[in-house]
Amino acid sequence: MELNFTPASQSEDVDDLARECQRRLQPIISEVVRTAVAAGWNESDVLLATAEVAWKLYEGYRSESG
Repeated sequence: MELNFTPASQSEDVDDLARECQRRLQPIISEVVRTAVAAGWNESDVLLATAEVAWKLYEGYRSESG
C-alpha cells in the first residue's frame, strides 16, 4: 500500500485539523480492516487492535513531548 499525504492544512483550528486527519486516515484503516477480514480475521478484533495501537502511539507521543 502506498501512502500519499499532501501537506497538512495550516489551519489553527484543532477541530479542523482533527477532521482532516480522520478524513485522510479513514480510507487507509478501512483497507487494513477489509484486507484482514478477507483473510479471516474478526472485524471487531481488528478495529479494537487498531484503536489500541493508535492509543499507544498517542501515549508515547505525550510522554515524549510532555
